[in-house]
Amino acid sequence: MIDHPTSAAGFGVYIHWPFCASKCPYCDFNSHVRHRPVDEERFLAAFRREIAHMAALAPGRTVGSIFFGGGTPSLMRPGTVAGLIEAVDAHWSVRPDAEITLEANPTSVEAERLRGYRVAGVNRVSLGVQALNEPDLRRLGRMHSADEALAAVRIAATTFERYSFDLIYARPHQTPEAWRAELESAIAHAVEHLSLYQLTIEPDTWFERLFRAGKLPVPDADTARALWDVTQETCERHGLPAYEISNHARPGAESRHNLVYWRYGEYAGIGPGAHGRLVTPEGRLATSTEKHPETWLSQVEREGHGMVETERLSAEAQGDEFLLMGLRLREGVDPATYRALAGKPLDARRIADLVGDGLISHRVGERLAVTPAGFPVLDAVVADLAA
Repeated sequence: MIDHPTSAAGFGVYIHWPFCASKCPYCDFNSHVRHRPVDEERFLAAFRREIAHMAALAPGRTVGSIFFGGGTPSLMRPGTVAGLIEAVDAHWSVRPDAEITLEANPTSVEAERLRGYRVAGVNRVSLGVQALNEPDLRRLGRMHSADEALAAVRIAATTFERYSFDLIYARPHQTPEAWRAELESAIAHAVEHLSLYQLTIEPDTWFERLFRAGKLPVPDADTARALWDVTQETCERHGLPAYEISNHARPGAESRHNLVYWRYGEYAGIGPGAHGRLVTPEGRLATSTEKHPETWLSQVEREGHGMVETERLSAEAQGDEFLLMGLRLREGVDPATYRALAGKPLDARRIADLVGDGLISHRVGERLAVTPAGFPVLDAVVADLAA
């Protein structure tokens, strides 16, 4: 294990399953629809080879979290998931209390697999609910009903020690009053964690085409801010404060895997289109793999890995990434860690200006954190500090 300024953030493994039953119109993730069965055995063998390759780049790590993302990992057979967990444990050391999360769609078919994933070793599930009414589910391209979603949440609650689900807000025609009622209903079913994402129009999505054609209304700036305020107030009142700009949890129930990202720890990205950050004797490496699943598969079978980019990050780039990730957290960042990564201190004048504007504040010790007023303009705050 190489010592580095953010080593206390831990080490995680992200595994990307790139296949979906259908492509959601808002989604810009690396997801692909296949109309014939995926050869899971062949992909499992390739995943194992890439895990071995990443372990050779970053040997001796202790894995604190494994996250199966996508795509739709709940399209995998539980046996495939078990094989992947075993492969990670064979090449690194997985902590007995490691958090092992799998993203799942709450269709009735996929919900029936949840118990199988628990047997496979998954101990936390994240359900892509996205909305709790039928018109919005259809508009978002989701394949489940609101009743199916809540049924899946109930199965998750009885199967896993920990679970979370996602909702998208700032949807077309959504009012703050309607969102407050929907969020109250969601919180009644959430035990410890909710991910609440404001709808954004991503490039090269069907929603972007509709938006450009004037066929997809989105809330204006004032309504979007009101929806944000409703989100924060409602979750705070129910004991689920935002620990990250889009994630809410009861204290102690935060996603440990995502905290590795936001605290700028190390993580290995496995699978088509996965990204990683590994600390090696040559420095901190940014890795990325081939996005197209079958192209990735062929490359792994030929070369032992699917990586298409390995970049040694400069001190400046590390400092920028540290701010970009860490300022998303309510706990903020330690300026001394920034100085160790970037090789220079933060600009005291810029800090003073942002504090004076009420956009950042000093937390415990010397930590700097974005204020509630600063979060809606987070990108501008980060850009100002990093300049």
